[in-house]
Amino acid sequence: MAEAAWNEDTGVAVYRSRDPIANLRVRVVLQRVTSTGLLLQQLQASSGQQLIGLTTLGPAAGGPCPEEEREEAVVGWQEKFFSQFEVDLYRSASACQTPLDRQYHREVLRLEEAGGRSNNRIFTYTDHDRFTNLEEHGQKVTTAAEEKPSFLAERMANVRRRRQERRPREGPLTSRIVTWEPSEEFVKSSHVLRTPLQTMYIMADLGPSGRLGLRENERVLCALQVDGNGVLSVRPDFTGNKGPYRIEAEGEKREVWSLTLHNASPTAEHEEEAREQRLFKDLYSRHKEYLSGLVGSDFEMTVPGALRLVVNGEIVSAHGYEYDHLYVHFFLELPSGWSCPPSQPLSGVSQTCATKTCGWERVAFFSFPFTLEVFCSQEEEAEGGLPGWPVLYFEVFSLDLWQRSRVEGYGFVALPATPGPHTVRAPTWRPLELGPWAELQRFFVGGSPELEDPAYARLPPTFQGDRLSRFGFRTKTTGTVSFRLHCLQQSKAFLDSSSMRKRMQSVLDRLGGRGPQGSLYGVLEAFQRARRRMQEARVSLPQDLIRPQPSPSPAHVGRGDS
Repeated sequence: MAEAAWNEDTGVAVYRSRDPIANLRVRVVLQRVTSTGLLLQQLQASSGQQLIGLTTLGPAAGGPCPEEEREEAVVGWQEKFFSQFEVDLYRSASACQTPLDRQYHREVLRLEEAGGRSNNRIFTYTDHDRFTNLEEHGQKVTTAAEEKPSFLAERMANVRRRRQERRPREGPLTSRIVTWEPSEEFVKSSHVLRTPLQTMYIMADLGPSGRLGLRENERVLCALQVDGNGVLSVRPDFTGNKGPYRIEAEGEKREVWSLTLHNASPTAEHEEEAREQRLFKDLYSRHKEYLSGLVGSDFEMTVPGALRLVVNGEIVSAHGYEYDHLYVHFFLELPSGWSCPPSQPLSGVSQTCATKTCGWERVAFFSFPFTLEVFCSQEEEAEGGLPGWPVLYFEVFSLDLWQRSRVEGYGFVALPATPGPHTVRAPTWRPLELGPWAELQRFFVGGSPELEDPAYARLPPTFQGDRLSRFGFRTKTTGTVSFRLHCLQQSKAFLDSSSMRKRMQSVLDRLGGRGPQGSLYGVLEAFQRARRRMQEARVSLPQDLIRPQPSPSPAHVGRGDS
């Protein structure tokens, strides 16, 4: 061998290609390094001298090797190269059981008629061979020879096994549809994961020259795996400009082999690459047009003078209620000047949820989502000049064993007037009757006082006046309901004000020093220049011309006279 160092990086390399995997070609070069040649190489590397006397023991490390010591093959994707063991096995028709075995039997007979196989040591296992399933089943995590796969690894390997054949069902279709006591082999053969991965192994028979065809001498040279997205995994990677891989055979002689892997796939011509690029560009443009046709290119805007309010809400949970199996009924009240699309529901009912003890409270987690979309027009304004804001009313009910409803509380939430996320906890109350009879009726029969209009929880819509008296109306505080609201507001007024601010900022930028702030800085700078000139003039004047200024007398200071 001419190389002085081995390639120790035997990890997995991952490639991604848009070309069909059928175009993949791998050139494999397998060459044996004799024990004497390896000894010469190590001694020369350690002493730095040419040990000519030892060359009589065997061929030199860099000298030519016999033809039987070196083998080269170009392997295509899923191309089958038979080993000596497979040729001996499939030569006899009695050893073939599956359709794949019978196909290999015919191919081996054709090879013998054509003069035999061209390969000697290098052969392949394709995705349909048994070795692929066994190799996937026996994958190891570490390099230890005594490692045993875990229970989970064995189960996953059994699931990932591919089915080799489909035997017809014996008897009528209605017989034994369900297998009550399945065996382990039945589970392995029935539970199959249809994985899109395809695997291929390039192998080598490292046995002695006269004893080829033993399964214990087979070694994996390269494992190739590709998925449906065009991602190719190669273990080990192509050598390229790096040194060859070192393979040590098992046995008494412990012979050493060198392995080099090269990507021998045919390269595309310039015209073909340009045509492929145009094809992909056309495909991407068509896909982009298709997506834009589904979504639309125009941004949806509201009409002038209108405000669009979108609320993506969620009823999170209910806390502190007396009974179990709660559900929430809610509806939205729109004040004057507000409207909604015809398809927009303004009410809803959540699912029935059982409570769970969390700390000192019993909590029902609903996680019930809802969406509200309303519009406000400035054509119809309230008397105060500003329109009212929508209010979300809700009532909490519970179900007993007979599926009868009980009122647990009434409440309301005023939708936030600012956009963004908001978390609201709304307290609730319910009407109360005095005496034990009302509570007995509520527990056994399920009846309880209810409000004719749930909007009475805040302000009745029919109320006209400044003060609302609820004297004599007895209530009881029950629990709280948590809401999570994400509010979005859209209006052309926001766009107009934003553009106005940008326009004013650009005007100030163009004015530069002539703006208010710039004029102030200009005045201060002119004052400083005048002061420096005055100081320079005082320094240049004779001292007898400079008269000291008289200081004011205390009387003048005290009276404030001039």
